[in-house]
This record gives sequence, C-alpha cells and structure tokens, in this order.
Amino acid sequence: MLAIPSAGALLAFSAAALVLTITPGPDMSLFLSRAIRDGRAAGFACMLGAFSGIVVHTMAAAFGLSALLAASAQLFFMVKLAGAAYLIWLAVQAVRRGSVLTLNAGLSKRRSFAQHWLTGLGINLLNPKIVLFFVTFLPQFISAGDPQAQGKLIFLGLYFMVLAIPITILMILTADRFAAALKANPRVMKGIDWLFAGIFSAFAAKIILTRAN
Repeated sequence: MLAIPSAGALLAFSAAALVLTITPGPDMSLFLSRAIRDGRAAGFACMLGAFSGIVVHTMAAAFGLSALLAASAQLFFMVKLAGAAYLIWLAVQAVRRGSVLTLNAGLSKRRSFAQHWLTGLGINLLNPKIVLFFVTFLPQFISAGDPQAQGKLIFLGLYFMVLAIPITILMILTADRFAAALKANPRVMKGIDWLFAGIFSAFAAKIILTRAN
C-alpha cells in the first residue's frame, strides 16, 4: 500500500529527481539518439522501456529494503550510510569527469516499437549505476524506524516517474535542438554537473550526520 512521505522529504526528493532527470546519461543518450535517427515514436518507445525498468528497480528496492528494515533497523541505517558514500562518489565523478551525452550517429535500422521498448528496458535494467542508485538513494528519504517504509519507497519510485516523464517527453520532442544546445554550451553541462554534485553531497552530509533511531 502506498504511503506519502512528509512534505519536506517530498520537496527534497523532487529537487534531486529533477536534477537527475536533466543530467545526461545512458538513458538520455538512447532517447535522443533514437528520436533523432528513427523518429519521435522510437524515442518514446525507448523511454517507455526505460521507465518500465524503473518500476522494476523501485519494487525490488522497496521490498528488499523493507525486508532489511524488518530484520534490523541498524542494518538499514548502515545501508543508508553506504548510500551516502556512494552519493559522494557520484558527486566527485560529476565534477571530475562531467556528464556524458553520446549520440549514436550510425546508420538507422528499421526496428519495431517493441524492439525499441526492449532496448530501453535493457539499457535501464542492465545499468549497474541505476541499480545502485535506487538501492542507495531511495532510503535517504525514509527513517530507520518508519513502519510505512515499503509504501513510501514505492511511492517515491513512482513519483520519480511522474516528475521525469513530462521532462523526458519535452526532450524527445525537441531532441535535435536539445542535444545541439547541450553540445554547444559546455558551461550549461558543467553547471548541471555542479548542481548534481552539490545536491547529492548535501544529501550525503545529512545522512552522515543523522543517528540511527
């Protein structure tokens, strides 16, 4: 059963989710490449595949982490601490290496909607960074003693999609212009990287300073 987190947690999660959505990565590169090469329908099919993968990640994280919480609140808190370390690592990598937007310029092959969907699903499910992100990021918004942890974790995963889908649709509709703008403005890319690093460092600092209940 879904449970809605506090207003403060939702606001913080919304900020993080929006920054994550506009930060270039494998999923965004796939959406834009297919939209530019094969048309918007292909981009939307890949998007639907990737968000189907996010549903899987959300459910796996919610049920796995809630089981861990039921077994030991201390172990759950240790996962949150490990997540804080991972968020710091992501922040450092964002500043050192920057975002990566790779657009495949190869010859277009005629693919069905289902094939594009499967590609999006596969890219999402097989990306270890996404797996680690959901396992370590979602718990940052749940306290170790929360009896509604599972419902809140599921809500946050689905809420992430509600926030991300409109932005992603806009990116696909303007794929060529959006990709060109990012490529032509390295300062914008660097600004996104620093914003990403700042927000996730703040989350990491918060959880490190928090004591287990």
